[in-house]
Amino acid sequence: MSHVTIYTKPYCPYCMRALDLLEKKGVAFTEIEAAFDPEKRQEMMQRAGGRATFPQIFVGDRHIGGCDEMMALERAGELDPLLQAAA
Repeated sequence: MSHVTIYTKPYCPYCMRALDLLEKKGVAFTEIEAAFDPEKRQEMMQRAGGRATFPQIFVGDRHIGGCDEMMALERAGELDPLLQAAA
């Protein structure tokens, strides 16, 4: 299963929703709280092509976007195959 990295900020409802879905799916993930850490935020923006909103989600090295994009992949049945792909 591909490893997931998710950049979050505290009390963000979109972050909580994304984390909840990953937990329900039993996906191993690394959460990086980046909102108040300039270095982590810069790292996130660099990896995400300049996007600065939270969350930013990566499956392996692939940037899938934020919560809305992850939920769209889930609705389309494309999230599970992506998560199952080799890391």
